[in-house]
This record gives sequence, structure tokens and C-alpha cells, in this order.
Amino acid sequence: MKIAILIGSIRQGRQSQKIAHYLQKKLTERGLDTDLVDLAETQLPMLEERVGIHPQLPQVVKDLSLRLHAADALIFVTPEYHGSFSGVLKNALDYFSSEFSRKAIGIVTVSAGKLGGINAATQLQQVILSVGAYALPVKLLVPEVYGAFTDTQELTSEHTAKSATRFLDEFYWLASAVYEKKKAAVTI
Repeated sequence: MKIAILIGSIRQGRQSQKIAHYLQKKLTERGLDTDLVDLAETQLPMLEERVGIHPQLPQVVKDLSLRLHAADALIFVTPEYHGSFSGVLKNALDYFSSEFSRKAIGIVTVSAGKLGGINAATQLQQVILSVGAYALPVKLLVPEVYGAFTDTQELTSEHTAKSATRFLDEFYWLASAVYEKKKAAVTI
């Protein structure tokens, strides 16, 4: 099973990539293949038209479409900006549809405050359902992100580390269930 982790922040001084790298490491330790998709490195133009409709789709969008299609499940990582998830993540999500269809998607949010991006997570859960994917009910919220990691990307908060383990356990359960169901449907 292949897991794509989509980092939805391109801001200078961003912090959300730290939890993405941490989760990638933990998933790899569990024997899963991961693809870290960093929107700061895979810069998409502002949406003019969706994949499948755009007459001259930019190559970067085509390439990202292939990477997302190759993933069996995804994790979206975003900071909370003004009570919502990032605009760059919304722009990326608007390009795609079939890439997310019938896939399990976990939500990870970070914030400088104590609530860890709960508003962004709640809104993102609604968007995931709207694109025909299965939003993991358990969210990973990383509060006070500026002090949450060491320089080597290790979590400093025991509570957040426990939450991350629970999140990954639940994510793996849902992703595996959906993955196995889709494999069984293909062979029928």
C-alpha cells in the first residue's frame, strides 16, 4: 500500500512540513511506501480548469495527478490560516477529483495556538467528503507547533506523540480496509 502525504503550505518559515516528515518516518517504519508531496516544491499555478477538462494542462499538474493516482491513501497536512486550511492546499484539491475517489484520507493540522488547527481540520473533512473520499474521523492536531519539534524533527510533546501514534493506527486501519475492499472488487 502506498501513502501520499500532501504538505499544504508554501509559506516562508512554515512548520507543517515537520509533522509531515515525522509521519513519513513512522509510516516507513511500519513498512509502508510513502510519497511526500510538498507543494512548495511542486508549485501548481492557480486553477484555471480541472484535470480532464483543461485544454492545455500544465505538466506539473499532470505529474502530480499521476503521483496522487498512484497513492492508495493520503494524508493532508496543513496549517490553520484565519480559521481555515491553506489556500495553496485548496488550489491543489480543486485541480483533482478521480485522484481522491474512494481513498482514505487522514487530516493533520498545525497551529501556533493551543487548538492545533481544529477549525481547518473540520473544514477539510467536509471537502474530503465532497471529492468522494473517506475522511478519517480521527484528526491529528499539532498545537503550539513552533515548540513541538527539535532541530532533528523529533516531537517534544509526549501528548502529541501519543496522538500521532493513535492517528497512524486509525489511519492504517481505515486505509487498509478501503485498499483491501478495492482490491477485492477488481478481482470479482
